[in-house]
Amino acid sequence: MLPSKDDSTVRVAAGSGSSSPVEQGHNGQSHEAESGVAWKKQAVSDLKPSRHRQTYSGALLFNIAAFILPALYSTLSKLWVANIDSSMVVTTDSYTYISVVAEVLNEGLPRASYLVIGNKSSLSIRDRLQLTHTLILFQSVLGLIMSIGFLGGASTFAQGFVPIEVRAASLTYVRIAAFSAFSSAIEYAVNTSTRALDKPDVPLVISSIKFFVNIILDLALISRFHARGVSPTVNMQAGIQLACNMTSAFAGLVYFLYTTSIGPKSDAFADPNVEIKITPSLSALIVLARPGIYFFIESAIRNALYLWLVSGIVSLGTTYATAWGVFSTIRWGLVMVPVAALEVTTLTFIGHSWGALKSSPGSASNLSWSQIFHVARWAFYSILIAIAVEVPLCLLMSFFGAHPFARYLSGSDEVARVAERMWRSIDWCYIFYGISTQLAAILGATKPMWYLGQSLVSNLLYVLPWAIVCQTVDLAQNDAWTFHALVFGGSLVFSFVDVLIVDGIWAWRLRRVGVKERNT
Repeated sequence: MLPSKDDSTVRVAAGSGSSSPVEQGHNGQSHEAESGVAWKKQAVSDLKPSRHRQTYSGALLFNIAAFILPALYSTLSKLWVANIDSSMVVTTDSYTYISVVAEVLNEGLPRASYLVIGNKSSLSIRDRLQLTHTLILFQSVLGLIMSIGFLGGASTFAQGFVPIEVRAASLTYVRIAAFSAFSSAIEYAVNTSTRALDKPDVPLVISSIKFFVNIILDLALISRFHARGVSPTVNMQAGIQLACNMTSAFAGLVYFLYTTSIGPKSDAFADPNVEIKITPSLSALIVLARPGIYFFIESAIRNALYLWLVSGIVSLGTTYATAWGVFSTIRWGLVMVPVAALEVTTLTFIGHSWGALKSSPGSASNLSWSQIFHVARWAFYSILIAIAVEVPLCLLMSFFGAHPFARYLSGSDEVARVAERMWRSIDWCYIFYGISTQLAAILGATKPMWYLGQSLVSNLLYVLPWAIVCQTVDLAQNDAWTFHALVFGGSLVFSFVDVLIVDGIWAWRLRRVGVKERNT
């Protein structure tokens, strides 16, 4: 799965300053030198507070800031809509469900960035930039095609994901939201590739522009304090959100290109290997596609099952569907920011460590536990931080915050009661999710085929059978959550056990046979 060393694909840097076969530590120490350091001292060195983008703590701070702004806006946007028309809050989930479909596209090649573009031990910066430019161009074209498809199929989409009570009034909103697939494709490709390049400031620039422009326009046009003479509508909110998404995505792209590729002080011109092209190429696309296909298949299966379940939730009526949307906004919004930021940070640094390990002498033979730990250690740091954050949040929200937060977002006491029940019954399962996400990152940044395998086990052996039950049993609002809790909450616990076992096999296999040339 790593880039080929053949000149016909992506060349390995030779004498470029990044050709060292061992990983350079953040304090200038090599990977092999670090392997002799006690793990406690290693952890202190790795976790030393820093604002530098190439350190774990520095990258984590950038990533938290980049994730928290859009999560905050998604929460506020529901509040704006609730003030306009509380019955239309469920319509705003169209953006979410279109994003879920687009996620299949976004989690294919882009998630391969951490393994391929993140391999700074074997590739020069110009090699990595060529891969990045290829990824962004390819994803942008696919995103535009998907948006056109959503636009043409808006009525069909609304039938599946908008409750019948507000379906007719929601068609325009769905058509506007259709082009969020295009903006998200650009944004996701830029975000993942720049994080793999140790440039988490680019996603932060995108999030900042999106958030502040959104807030300014929303306050001026659709909030309680909107300008006189303006009649706020739900479709106006959708238009503002789309315009800001597109603006921020292109602004972030321009910022990235200027600072890394075309600016006079960009990274591309700092690389002495100026003969290496940085323009998109078919060979670079093939390099990305080899691991990317595993992520695409995994995401397609997982999200297809999720959308199948959601269509059943929507069919149960506006109250239940709105409650699920509010629960998801809270759980996958602000509360999930630490886990999401930790995941991408883990992926970035495991990708670097894995590339260094593959480049080091003797990696094809059996590895020591110390060498395996040096690759996986970033996940362990993230797990400890995730537990420290998620457990108090879970308790705080369950006992004090779920009902008022849901009431605040939906404008409905009935919806708040249903959302509170959802939260209290399965939120503890998300502690397991926070851990399993970091464990899965080990596989995602090293062995994508294994990542696909553990996901298939979880989705086909647990989620699929329960999804079939939910679709075949005649569910009513009063008893539906019993089944849905078993699907959504149970799958998180099952996945935790699943990925824990697969990670154990991954480590055992590396211990026995080392890193093989086959990049899966």
